[in-house]
Amino acid sequence: MARDPSLWLSRSWTTRARRPGERPDAYRFVDRVQFEDHIAAGGFFEWAEFLGNLYGTPLPDPPAGCDVLLEIDLQGAQEVRRIRPSATLILLKPPSLEVQEERLRSRGDDESRIAERLRAGVEEERQGLAIADAVVVNHQISQATAEVAGIVEDYRTAARPGGGRPEGPAARPSPPPADPDDLPEGS
Repeated sequence: MARDPSLWLSRSWTTRARRPGERPDAYRFVDRVQFEDHIAAGGFFEWAEFLGNLYGTPLPDPPAGCDVLLEIDLQGAQEVRRIRPSATLILLKPPSLEVQEERLRSRGDDESRIAERLRAGVEEERQGLAIADAVVVNHQISQATAEVAGIVEDYRTAARPGGGRPEGPAARPSPPPADPDDLPEGS
């Protein structure tokens, strides 16, 4: 986001508790009643329940001239594809189940949650690959960020007069991690 001021990140809502060390602005943390009231008021672009918690994207209100960036799960991506077929969907995936397990453990998830998340992740990845316009393997944050930025630019270029929509799913080469300390918390 810091590199591209023409991107606007929509902050998702969730009913899950904030994890220890998690930034207070990572989500808008609300209780189930607040979330359900916002659903009833038509305030979400998309929302879903995942592993017992509600997650949702509020109706976007970006500054003029900005593209909207959503950080959403598979259910949200499927809903976005249904509502806005022209949206560009980029699947971020871990390099392996073992790396994903290590990342979940490092962010403080309990063992039952880790097992549940890994089981769900296998099917999510299969379905995500089926709808994604592009795929990025998240070896390290700097590499994944650069790849996502390149994909966004490719789609912007294609959307300009005379450009053509890139064929998907595009897979950009993902080098192995150079520095394990470069991984974001919970990636």
